[in-house]
Amino acid sequence: MHRPVLYHEIIHAIGPRRGGLYLDGTLGAGGHAWGILDASQPDGRLLGLDVDPQALSLAREKLAPFGQRAILVQASYTTLLEQLQALGWSAVDGILLDLGVSSMQLDTPQRGFSFLADAPLDMRFDPRNPRTAEQLVNELTERELADVLFKYGEERNARQVARAIVRARPLSTTRQLAEVVSRTTRGGASGIHPATRTFQALRIAVNQELEKLETVLPLAVSALARPAADRPAGRLAVIAFHSLEDRLVKQYFRREGQDCLCPPRQPICTCGHKATLRELTRQPIRPQEEETKDNPRARSARLRIVERLN
Repeated sequence: MHRPVLYHEIIHAIGPRRGGLYLDGTLGAGGHAWGILDASQPDGRLLGLDVDPQALSLAREKLAPFGQRAILVQASYTTLLEQLQALGWSAVDGILLDLGVSSMQLDTPQRGFSFLADAPLDMRFDPRNPRTAEQLVNELTERELADVLFKYGEERNARQVARAIVRARPLSTTRQLAEVVSRTTRGGASGIHPATRTFQALRIAVNQELEKLETVLPLAVSALARPAADRPAGRLAVIAFHSLEDRLVKQYFRREGQDCLCPPRQPICTCGHKATLRELTRQPIRPQEEETKDNPRARSARLRIVERLN
C-alpha cells in the first residue's frame, strides 16, 4: 500500500485510540485516514472531508473495509464545524490537515496543475469552483497578475513574467503558459523549472488556499477535545509544503500558545488573551532521508503539531 507523506509521524502525532473521533480535513486518497482508522479499532470513527470528487472516489474504495466508521463528505475543511454538528460530534480527538496539491492531482494531466504535460489551464481542487487558472491568466490586469505571482509564488521577476503573459494572451494550455514564462525568467538555483513559481501562485489563487488556511486554523482548534480525566487533549497536525503555508501555521500556533499578546514593554496585560493550545513541535518535523528517496515530492513537507489546552 502506498504510504502518504510522513505517514508514521502523523499516526504517532494523532495518537488514535479505540472509541476516538477524528477528522481528516484533506482526505485525498485516504492514506492517512486508513492509518488512523486502523489504529483506532474496533470503534474509532473518522470524518473525511475533501472538495475533490476524484479523491473522494478513491478514498471510498480504500476505506470501504472500515464500513460506517469512515464518514466521507465532499466539503471544504472551512465547513468543519457544520459537518461535526451534523454528526452530533461536539469535539474530536485529532485533526489532520495535509495542505497543498496532491500527487494524484499533479499526475492527472487534464487537471492542469503541472507543466509537464499539455492540458487546459484549470487548477481547481473543486470542479464546482467557477474560477479557473485560465480566467486569471487572461482576465487579470498586468498589475493584478504581478501581485498574484509575487504574493503567492514569491516570484522575484513577477512584473516581467506578468508583462510577458499579458502580451502573449490569450493563453489556454499549461504548455503555452510554461513556454511564455520560460522565455522570460530562469529557474531557481536548485534547478527548478522557471514556471514552477508561476504555477504555484496561480493554483493558490484559484483555490484561495492561504485565505482558507487562515480561516480553518481557529475553527480546528475550537473543535479539539479539551483534556479531561477520561479523555486526553485533542491534537491538530498540519503538513505544509511551502514557506507561505508553514509561516501562517507557525505564526498562528505561536500566537495561540501565549497567554498575553501585549507589546513586550507594556507593564500590565490589557489584551486578556489566554493560550488555547500547546506546541508539541517547536521546530517542524521533516521526512527522513529514506522517505524522500522513495518519494522526492516529500522533501519540502513540514509537520507541526499542537494540542488543546483546558
